[in-house]
Amino acid sequence: MKLNRQIHHAEAIARLVGIQDRNLLVFKQYLGIIVSIHGSEIITDAKKEQMPLLEAIFAVLIELAEHQVQLTERDIMYIIKLAEKNQLEGVFDLYKNRKKILVNDQGRSIYPKTFNQKDYCDAIQHHDLVFGVGPAGTGKTYLAVAQAVADLKNNKVKKLILTRPVVEAGENLGFLPGDLKEKVDPYLVPLYDALYEMLGTQTTLSLMEKGVIEIAPLAYMRGRTLENAFVILDEAQNTTKVQMKMFLTRLGFASKMVITGDPSQTDLPRGIGSGLNQALGLLTNLEDIKIITFDKLDVVRHPLVQRILERYEDSENQPI
Repeated sequence: MKLNRQIHHAEAIARLVGIQDRNLLVFKQYLGIIVSIHGSEIITDAKKEQMPLLEAIFAVLIELAEHQVQLTERDIMYIIKLAEKNQLEGVFDLYKNRKKILVNDQGRSIYPKTFNQKDYCDAIQHHDLVFGVGPAGTGKTYLAVAQAVADLKNNKVKKLILTRPVVEAGENLGFLPGDLKEKVDPYLVPLYDALYEMLGTQTTLSLMEKGVIEIAPLAYMRGRTLENAFVILDEAQNTTKVQMKMFLTRLGFASKMVITGDPSQTDLPRGIGSGLNQALGLLTNLEDIKIITFDKLDVVRHPLVQRILERYEDSENQPI
């Protein structure tokens, strides 16, 4: 069956199909339909009732490709998910007018890729205190680190501080080998990984030696006032109420704080309330503080991962 949409320019076709036609493979993996391009025509084995969805998706994809937007598998997945929810309005402007945050160590440009990611990046640029909350995989920490590195490179701040609460998850730190840094470093690996990607390993380690970048557990923030710094608190759902109050009151002049977490995934011991949940309740609608809430639509995973998770969720919902 042919779609009514056609694409005529070879360069646009290449941008749309991706490397080795992997963008088109997403339709098979996620929707279970085959899509191919022959000349200027788009051919599919989709059922008649699926055609309106495909027409809407390819209207956007063709327009983006013809306006020189290079599309990836992740982009295809997001646009399909938007189309399923009838939320495609504004998606062309999202991709065509997106602002680059920085170029990472591998030469790849980093952009916000969803509507909520764009709102999050805009909030970080214009507010001193931002909460990014929602499920894992939405880019909360990654984009915050990217914006922090960009601000450091542009001399907007003098120091970059990344911190996490250390939840021992059944192990007592006192019984783990090594000094304190060696004990807590495994908890901070995701922060190191993000910095290594943005700056490169050697540059990151050099800036850490100079004290320009600091990665430390949350307990290290006590008693400090953080000025001229970009401070990120990751996994904030695992802070206690006392820890969150302590952290929020560290904000100094010419500084910026970003707090990320998933309120539904706390690892705190039973009976101990989450500082993130309390802060979100207390600080909602407070002027100059921005709270960006991500949802499942922002989690753009490989289609196979999506199907695996659906099977697990179906299994968990089955009566025992």
